[in-house]
Amino acid sequence: MLTIWLGICTGAVYILVAVGFNMVFVASGTFNFAQPQYLVLGTFIAYTVVYTWHLSPWFALPVGLVIGAAIAAAEERIAVRPVASKGINAELVTMVGWATVMEGVVLLIWKENPLAIKGVASESVFMVFGTRVTAAQVTLVAVTLAIALGLHFWSRLSLLGIASLATSEDRESAMIRGVNVKLLGIAAFALAGGLLALMGPIAGPTTFAVYNLGDTVVLYAFLAMAIGGFGHNIGAIVGGVGLGIFQAEISRYWGDKWVSILTFALLLSVLLIRPQGLFGERNERVV
Repeated sequence: MLTIWLGICTGAVYILVAVGFNMVFVASGTFNFAQPQYLVLGTFIAYTVVYTWHLSPWFALPVGLVIGAAIAAAEERIAVRPVASKGINAELVTMVGWATVMEGVVLLIWKENPLAIKGVASESVFMVFGTRVTAAQVTLVAVTLAIALGLHFWSRLSLLGIASLATSEDRESAMIRGVNVKLLGIAAFALAGGLLALMGPIAGPTTFAVYNLGDTVVLYAFLAMAIGGFGHNIGAIVGGVGLGIFQAEISRYWGDKWVSILTFALLLSVLLIRPQGLFGERNERVV
């Protein structure tokens, strides 16, 4: 039971980043591989707010939201929009470069040692079916699921969400129908970056503040999104939780050295059976 719970907590981190991927992908058709760096930045902001500024960890929520949104909006304007007409490969290169710069700045400011984070949840510990569960872990999982489900229904029930879906299907047609795709794109970047940075004091007690955490999370979050289906937040939940539990069980019984190998084997198996992911839809084109 402990292994499953730890896998769910790890999966929650994958879900957060995968949801950020989906927000940007649906609105702009690109994958922002700098997305995990905003969560990393949020954890260090939470550390600074609590231990340097001596303020409540709750204050780190709006600070992270504002800083993350501002940096993400700058990323869209500086690293994405100028190369948007040069193909997706150019965008991927500039976004990976942006992620590298963010990681370097975090390392320069806060150094390389992992830092413990005091989060917004209490330090209470519960025993559930003989498993030690902390309030911080419960908060992380609950808030993550609420965000993913909320954005899923928002994207399908609100006019703005439907406009985002329309843009992902056909950018030119959406522009003809009056959708401001440039504004939608920068808003998606800002919202995704702000949301991930806001989650710093919520995820931090579980992940700690580690400058290179994003290097690992970006890969596994992308795998979770690919397994669940690109652009589908329910798929991100299933893919993230499933991948987290899968990795935890592999680590327990076979050792850490098998985690990456069998994770990619799982991905290949899913994509061979359903290339569009478990919840994705196959698109057909007339050629």
